[in-house]
Amino acid sequence: MIRQLLMRDRLAGRTLWNVNLNDPRWLGLVLVIPTLIAVFGVILVPLVSSMVLSLYRRDLSRPQWDAFVGFGNYIKLMRDARYLNSLKATAIFSITSVVFELVLGVAIALILNQRFKGRGFVRGLMILPWALPSIVNAAMWEWIYNANYGALNALLMQLGIIDEYQVWLANPRAAMALIILANVWKETPFTTLLVLAALQGIPGDLYEAARVDGASVWQQLIYITLRLLLPVIMIAGLLQLIWGFQTFELVYIITGGGPFSTTELVPLRIYTQTFRSLRFGYGAAMAYLTSLLVIIPVVFYIRVAYRSVVEY
Repeated sequence: MIRQLLMRDRLAGRTLWNVNLNDPRWLGLVLVIPTLIAVFGVILVPLVSSMVLSLYRRDLSRPQWDAFVGFGNYIKLMRDARYLNSLKATAIFSITSVVFELVLGVAIALILNQRFKGRGFVRGLMILPWALPSIVNAAMWEWIYNANYGALNALLMQLGIIDEYQVWLANPRAAMALIILANVWKETPFTTLLVLAALQGIPGDLYEAARVDGASVWQQLIYITLRLLLPVIMIAGLLQLIWGFQTFELVYIITGGGPFSTTELVPLRIYTQTFRSLRFGYGAAMAYLTSLLVIIPVVFYIRVAYRSVVEY
């Protein structure tokens, strides 16, 4: 379109600097140019520069070793046991969190969609965990899990489940489970909001027709509610999975990646390599390889989800 406008104005004797702003197309282009420049400067330039950086050995602690290594950083990553362990931990954390967030989000949304006294207040209260800043959420759960004065130990002591305070975060399995719990508590309201909004759009006539045909409550839930909610659930699951691979503050504050690196997620590993070890080239390669490993299944997931929705 821009080329056509330029050719038309050139034939009319107008230059690029002498355009007619009364023309809506030229006016729209002029108004969009500042945004395009901002996007180019803020997103595209750092993206390309970091990609180029990933092809170099750039170590600020040993600058004499800096050199172009091509895909050497990527090849080294495939043999890096620490990185592969963090990738495995991130996959476990993200997938487990998504499953619980979807199940709880749909269940809570179905409850909040019913009519009861104080429903508006409960709906407003539900969004608070998601509205909390990530740093505040992580600090709160770090206090809850504290081995000396944490609320979790105090609660379990009062219930008689434990006899003495436990160092929960020193147990590898318990540490992973506890950070998953903290993440689910914060992210579930997002899924609830999406599903609750989608429930408002389901026509009540469908349920009336199903009841006339003798469908039970469970049949209505499975064949009407969940079927119509499927596109929204797929989108929520995809977003939660991507956000799970981006989780940093939660693990950094609560466990620091321990114990024994069992909760060291990929973002924390990238941070450690880049800003602590000062291996900027290796850290950039780690970020791009992780992004590639996430994008491939995401594209496959989108295609499968779109096909299933269209066929339905």
